[in-house]
Amino acid sequence: MKKILLAILLMPVLSFSQEKEVLKYFKSKDSLVGVKNQNGKIIVPAQFRVFSYLEDGELVKGETIYFDGFKNDEKPGKNEWGYVYDKKGNFLYKPFFYDNGADYFSEGVRRFVKNGKVGFVDRNGTIIINPEHDFASPFNYGYAAFCDGCDWEKTDDEHKAIVSGTWGVMDFKGEIVKPISKSENAIEVDGKYFSNPFKYNEKEKTILQFFEKQNKKLSELYYVNHYNKLSENEKKLFFEIVERPKENFPFYQVNTYDYGRIETGSWFDFKFLVSENGKNVFALDYDEEKIPFEKWLENQKIEAEQFQKENPDNPNKLSK
Repeated sequence: MKKILLAILLMPVLSFSQEKEVLKYFKSKDSLVGVKNQNGKIIVPAQFRVFSYLEDGELVKGETIYFDGFKNDEKPGKNEWGYVYDKKGNFLYKPFFYDNGADYFSEGVRRFVKNGKVGFVDRNGTIIINPEHDFASPFNYGYAAFCDGCDWEKTDDEHKAIVSGTWGVMDFKGEIVKPISKSENAIEVDGKYFSNPFKYNEKEKTILQFFEKQNKKLSELYYVNHYNKLSENEKKLFFEIVERPKENFPFYQVNTYDYGRIETGSWFDFKFLVSENGKNVFALDYDEEKIPFEKWLENQKIEAEQFQKENPDNPNKLSK
């Protein structure tokens, strides 16, 4: 009886000790940014000048700590932007510079730079592909183009392009893949064709069936505001699992692709999360907030119907 009573008394203590640590950004007197926990313990010292708007005490979101800037008086390296740490304060990597900031995540990974070379990391900062190339594109439909001996060349006052060098295509393991003959299921990358990179077990096939059953409905919602008339085949969407459950991420991420196997819309449009048990489905919004699928679908219908009402001559109609 005493042992049972002792166990009950210890339960609140154990529960409290297992709560996740809350991390917050803080600013020093000279406006340098660091991170503390909820008890005021410094996790990362204030040493960064950040370029995004950041309030003192703002919560750290996501699986890692990101500083949108550089250490005080530091000159950034080529193609680098910012710093990423784990939540214990250990440095992980420097993101690849893209679109005036850190690279976006695409198909569960983002580019990073080390010693001038580009590789890929996942949302936890784990290196997925070692930094070995002078440049690599984001992953799309399981493949990424890369080059060695290439460099940036200014094309106008605001833009640059990668030129020269030797180019190739890598898969999600970082292995160089060879093109194949064009076929119905072949994937086009930079004018060449490659085999379909996605393979699934039975559970994953069941997850994708949920989206396939609603392909017509979802494709109509997605293409309603496209101004070119599309055939039924051109409207078909493809759904692929691009990320699987891992530490800090108990979901399957499902991305949507158009008939050319190109990601639909922006970096968050028509992207979904499915719980590890396959029972709960969410859509992602622009801030990566999870919206229950049915609620998201209803909002999409309302927006699509409103667009069609305001644009009656648009050629891609919703079904009645």
